[in-house]
Amino acid sequence: MEIIKRNGVKETFNDQKIFNAIYKANQNAEVKPDDRMLDSEISAVTNRVVAKCSAMDKIPGVEDIQDFVEEELMARGFHAVAKAYIKYRYLHTMRRDRYEEMMEIVRDKVTASNVQNQNANVDEFSFGGRMGETSDAILKNYALEYCMSKMARENHLNNEVYIHDLSHYALGDHNCLSVPFDHLLATGFNTRQTDVRPANSVNTAFQLVAVIFQLQSLQQFGGVSATHLDWTMVPYVKKSFYKHYRDGLKYLDEKEMPADFTNEMSIGDEKYKEYSPKAYKFAYDMTEKETFQAVEGMYHNLNTLQSRSGNQLPFTSINYGTCTSPEGRMVIKALLEASIEGVGRLHKTAIFPCGIFQCMKGVNRREGDPNYDLFQLALKSTAKRLYPNYANVDWSGNAGYDINDPRTYFSTMGCRTANGWDINGFGQMKDGRGNICPTTIIMPTLAMEADRDVEKFMALLDKKIHEAKDMLLERFEWICSQNPQSASFMYENGLMSGYIPSEGIRSALKHGTLALGQLGLAETLQLLIGKNQTTEEGMALAKRIEGLFKQRCAEFKEEYKLNFGVYYTPAENLCYTAMKNFRKKYGVIENVSDKDYFTNSIHVPVWEEVTPFEKIDIESQLTGYSSAGCITYVELDSSVKHNTKAIETVVNYAMDHDIPYFAINIPNDTCLECGYTDEINECCPMCGSKKIRRLRRVTGYLTGDYKTNFNLGKQQETEMRTKHTGIEMF
Repeated sequence: MEIIKRNGVKETFNDQKIFNAIYKANQNAEVKPDDRMLDSEISAVTNRVVAKCSAMDKIPGVEDIQDFVEEELMARGFHAVAKAYIKYRYLHTMRRDRYEEMMEIVRDKVTASNVQNQNANVDEFSFGGRMGETSDAILKNYALEYCMSKMARENHLNNEVYIHDLSHYALGDHNCLSVPFDHLLATGFNTRQTDVRPANSVNTAFQLVAVIFQLQSLQQFGGVSATHLDWTMVPYVKKSFYKHYRDGLKYLDEKEMPADFTNEMSIGDEKYKEYSPKAYKFAYDMTEKETFQAVEGMYHNLNTLQSRSGNQLPFTSINYGTCTSPEGRMVIKALLEASIEGVGRLHKTAIFPCGIFQCMKGVNRREGDPNYDLFQLALKSTAKRLYPNYANVDWSGNAGYDINDPRTYFSTMGCRTANGWDINGFGQMKDGRGNICPTTIIMPTLAMEADRDVEKFMALLDKKIHEAKDMLLERFEWICSQNPQSASFMYENGLMSGYIPSEGIRSALKHGTLALGQLGLAETLQLLIGKNQTTEEGMALAKRIEGLFKQRCAEFKEEYKLNFGVYYTPAENLCYTAMKNFRKKYGVIENVSDKDYFTNSIHVPVWEEVTPFEKIDIESQLTGYSSAGCITYVELDSSVKHNTKAIETVVNYAMDHDIPYFAINIPNDTCLECGYTDEINECCPMCGSKKIRRLRRVTGYLTGDYKTNFNLGKQQETEMRTKHTGIEMF
């Protein structure tokens, strides 16, 4: 006799499998041992099942056999065994269905038949992307099933509190890091295969920056940042200048380097000029050239070195702009000129690193400031390349920083992540710290669960904030349980500050940030009161909501001695997936779910017609509630590219209104035939080509063509972005 398995394959009938299944159910039945079935009784039931199968006018299937087993057990009064068998059958069915569901997902990922573009920097069609996406699918399932509490899992699955990067949750690595480049370049570092000597020139230093960025990006799942790259490079500009000056003396003046000259002297030192004006000019020109070429090399490396599966570039950010020494100014100038120049044959806008110009009163903000000319160059770069963004060193949220220590200046990690005051001793120190893990409360879901009642919502939000805290603590403990050998480059070389081997990796992780994020403030307000934060009533409720986030994070920080912070989540993929899940449950609601995305964090909805100043006025009332990272940006017309004074006015307005991190979006289209860059409609106005790359900001950073790289929600959001115009000064 034969049997048809679930996959349709015929197999020889084996009655021993029936006996074994009943035997297991008998062992698990909730009865006293003396009341269990005898083996002879199990055999009798098995024989009856075989007889029923033989009497069928077709080849029996697995489900037929299992039905017969249940019937016979019930008919003979073995109800407890029947119950255990049914449970056994259900669990096996569930596991089988889950397995089949997982294999369908794996098939989609392996074949790239259902590309989601969850991350605009990942090519899901590539071999590496397909492997990475397949691995992610399996690890996400593992994380949900085995790495967290039932409370955490249900919050995630119910579209209430989202757990980011589930695949990395399973692995136990952390999110972002501000790399302590000062230390690494001065002392050198070890890798798995070899060791690297300290840098002795600006060219080598910039090469090592790219290498360190790439190596560290493999130790984590988020971005890597340099917090004050201009200051970091000062010693290496000096070293290069010293070498070029020595060569200039030798070949131009036939002189030897004086014994009291060292490679730690400033390139502006009068002794250099007085001893040999010709050698000084030669050395200055050569150092300036070397610095620019070194920066070009870094830009090239960071836009070509793919260090993660999916042809993924390291998410890199560089903060600069405040160093007023001759060396620092030379570095800032080179960084900005290389940004303006672009990369490659067509001089394309560089995707990475994310350039961030640090605005600082008395340093670069106003005419007469020592670096005001470099601020003007930054504005020129922004007009053409969208980068740099602008960080506010004088932001009130970074109070207590040391003006003499650029490592404490306000800086960000690209998309918006920031480190606030460290409760465990580092204060406003940024280097060697990062975002350990984020989670995001999907507020529109809570508004619906609260029956769109404000007071019910506030009570439910408070409950979910506490649960989000517990979810962060769960993940933090899991990350702390990992072996430091899992990230040996990071821990052995001191990239994450505070690591004490005898105390374990918690000694370093405790200085990082636990980010409690949020999504969809505008839609939440719309659900609760029918108005968003652009109105007086909406803003009043928005402040109440954000005040609760800030209050609770401050309380958690004190209670647990960990750096909980309010995070205005980038939600690149979440804005789309959360909306899909919301719409499945609640349908289409006007001004809420009648689009493919939720508005990012506390932003003014992209469709609102406001001026840049009005948008800044609105969002500046809310950014102060965040300590773990936020961004404000405005959409300007392409005509502004030729009016840097207008851009300067907007940037200064944002800084003066205490915006911590600011960016400007200007259309950036590039013809892939001739390299023409501007806002391009159907075809290039220079050569007529229709091969156009339409570069747009996805969150805080840039990516390639938004029409192909963004998910559907982000594509629609980009299309709906209203230009913030109507400004008389333009």
